[in-house]
Amino acid sequence: MPSISWSLRLRPLVGLLAVLVLCSVPLSNPAGAQTLLDQPTSTDETPELPSPLTGETVRDLVSTLSDQQVRALLLERLDAVAEEESEKAANDPSVLSLLETSALETVDSVTTAVLRVPEMPAGVWSGLTRFFEPRGWPGIGAILSVFALAILAGLAAELAVNHLARKRRDRIRNEVPDGLAATLSLLLRRAVLDVIGLIAFYLVAKEVILALLSSEPPVAASGARTFPDTVIVIAFLWWVVMLPRMMRTLTRFLMAPHVPALRLVHTDDWSARFIHRQLTIVFALWGLMSFAIPFLASHGAPVGQLRVGFWLNLAAFATLIYTIWTARPGLVMMMMGKEGDVSPFERRVALAYPGLSIVLVAATWMLIEALAAQRMWGATSSAILTMVVLIFTPTFDTAVRGLVKHLVRPMEGEGAVAEAAYLSTKRSYVRIGRVLISVGIILFFAWLWGLNLINLAAAGVGAQIAGRAVEVSMVLLAGFLTWELVSLWINRKLAAENTADLSTNAEEPGGGEGGGAGRSRLATVLPLVLGSLKAVIAIVFGLIALGHIGINITPLLAGAGVVGLAIGFGAQKLVSDVVSGIFFLIDDAFRVGEYVEVEGTRGTVEKISIRSMQLRHHLGPVHTIPFGEIPKLSNYSRDWVIMKLKFTVPFETDPNKVKKIFKQVGREMMEVPEYAEDLLEPFKSQGVYDIDDVGMVIRGKFMAKPGRQWVLRKEIYNRVKKALEENGIPFARREVRVAIPGLESPDALTDAQKTAVAEAAAQADQDGAKRAQVPAAE
Repeated sequence: MPSISWSLRLRPLVGLLAVLVLCSVPLSNPAGAQTLLDQPTSTDETPELPSPLTGETVRDLVSTLSDQQVRALLLERLDAVAEEESEKAANDPSVLSLLETSALETVDSVTTAVLRVPEMPAGVWSGLTRFFEPRGWPGIGAILSVFALAILAGLAAELAVNHLARKRRDRIRNEVPDGLAATLSLLLRRAVLDVIGLIAFYLVAKEVILALLSSEPPVAASGARTFPDTVIVIAFLWWVVMLPRMMRTLTRFLMAPHVPALRLVHTDDWSARFIHRQLTIVFALWGLMSFAIPFLASHGAPVGQLRVGFWLNLAAFATLIYTIWTARPGLVMMMMGKEGDVSPFERRVALAYPGLSIVLVAATWMLIEALAAQRMWGATSSAILTMVVLIFTPTFDTAVRGLVKHLVRPMEGEGAVAEAAYLSTKRSYVRIGRVLISVGIILFFAWLWGLNLINLAAAGVGAQIAGRAVEVSMVLLAGFLTWELVSLWINRKLAAENTADLSTNAEEPGGGEGGGAGRSRLATVLPLVLGSLKAVIAIVFGLIALGHIGINITPLLAGAGVVGLAIGFGAQKLVSDVVSGIFFLIDDAFRVGEYVEVEGTRGTVEKISIRSMQLRHHLGPVHTIPFGEIPKLSNYSRDWVIMKLKFTVPFETDPNKVKKIFKQVGREMMEVPEYAEDLLEPFKSQGVYDIDDVGMVIRGKFMAKPGRQWVLRKEIYNRVKKALEENGIPFARREVRVAIPGLESPDALTDAQKTAVAEAAAQADQDGAKRAQVPAAE
């Protein structure tokens, strides 16, 4: 009884497992088979499945089966599943085994091609013989004559078209382009005329061939038929004649081998002509291969065994490698560009470009042989096109740099910051161009090889991982473009500003006395805005990328909120400094480069952060002052400065004469362009300012641009001194006069009187020296 009860308890579980297995494995029943419901059950045979297989029929079937039958059915289905999995694994080898197999087949293919070189002449001749046999030598002679006549007729048509366009060609030949746009326009017009001539050549030659050759396939003595003569000759015309000429037109457009002024790439004349000629040869070999293989194969030659295409393709790739190796200096020049202002990384890439290109060409040849060994003939053209695009990719980068140099407007501002912003603007344009070119190349390769960037499961990568990788790449790409666009916009604004040069190599602001003019308001604020926006962009897109990877960013945001709250409570002084700085910048109280004073501390504003400012005194010390500790700020570099000068002349001097001299000095300085730019009001006299024990103090003043008053003051002192000397007016000197009775007859003085006179004179000199001392400079 216990065994029966356990059997009854286990039967539903076994039945449920059987249902799951049956529903998960697709099964079918032969047509006309009866279901097991119509047959008696047996404990020794595996039951047959009902047809059609539905949930209801499965439940009915399980209810009628014994435990042994359910086990037998389950084992049969599991064995079938295991067999399918093993067959799938055998048909879908691992990546390493696939690479190993491809490498062995490639080596075997190359070895076979080398070993069958002695058989090649006989095999090629057999194909030519089958071409000659139904036509005979008269037919071959007729074909050659027609082809020669077609070439001559095509050339005559091309010459006629060129003659009709001779005026346009003469204008193009004599035109001297000014700038990149004019050069491109001229080259495009010349290329269009060349293409029209090529089209005329091909159409006329083709019509001559169609008119003079038979379109019926000839029949050999054995009864075999080959392609019509027109098809063969037109194919030869297209692949062997037209393809190299079209490549020649393209390289003429890019290299301008005989007109250096029209050359789009920067290289020497010899390299331009050499590359132009060699690329034509390479494409002639590829065109010959594209014609020879189907031609010989259609005439019974064992092309696959003789490996004719292998040797023609090898010749083309060898010619390409020889071209790159020989033209190394010209290719490096091409990569460096005309201006030569490349970064160290770009210079290293330019020097390595020929070697990398040779490696790429060799790798492409090996890939083509691997594809040919796998009988994947259609992918060889994709591999060649991929190689061509990759070789020309650095040239695209050079073209981007050249376009940026021609299209970016000249710098409008002045100063070191404006110059740095201008260079950053050009680099941003270059980086954006590189990103767009890279995206375009990736999309082109995906289209060329039939890849779906969203669903890479077909390429052996998990769909979920591939999808997330693409999404993260798109997020990072969007973040990078946003970063560059923000930098580009702000740097363009900075490049148009007049900015003070605060570097150690620059001229001392204010002639070394401080008080020089500062940067503009935008030049002060925009660097802070740029840094803040970059931080925001990096954080936002970084969090978005982490979210797409699968990381939960909610704890990060919560942690950032807690940290922000802690900073708000525990760093009130920091918040006060930041807020005060914001309002100082809104009020435009100071700018970078201006000379200010804060509570007795003077200096030039050298740097501004989010919480403090740095003042550099004109003698060197740097003072860091938090914004929250600035109760009052005095700016000595805003708008204009009035400088007042004092001159002491003897009492008997005529003030009106001095006034005229000052006026003349001011007028002469306004006539000098170097000083007139800095003088807002000319130097003039303010009359007698004071009378002391030395003489009359006459004061003059002038208004100047901030920071230029010190240079102007020095020049005014020199000119006033010279003008006063020319008019016989000396500067007053401090004198000490001692009245001693009886000094009129010094011989009558006694020794005691002489001693008293000497002591009085020494005391007077000492007092004068004390009064003449000036306080030390700050």
